[in-house]
Amino acid sequence: MRMQTKLIHGGISEDTTTGAVSVPIYQTSTYRQDAIGRHKGYEYSRSGNPTRFALEELIADLEGGVKGFAFASGLAGIHAVF
Repeated sequence: MRMQTKLIHGGISEDTTTGAVSVPIYQTSTYRQDAIGRHKGYEYSRSGNPTRFALEELIADLEGGVKGFAFASGLAGIHAVF
């Protein structure tokens, strides 16, 4: 896939429930859990959320990598490296 195509369509798939083709912005901070440590993929937005996961997947695809990383602040990114 060409870079221009990846920039426009990379990481996007249709939401089977709504038909949306763009990633929604999840503004929630906490997620329902069935029990302590038993969640459906996300437990607290600081540790990850669907919007950030979509961004990380797109960055990895654009860079030809396996995994991309996104952080809430530059300081968090620096701390992860050092």
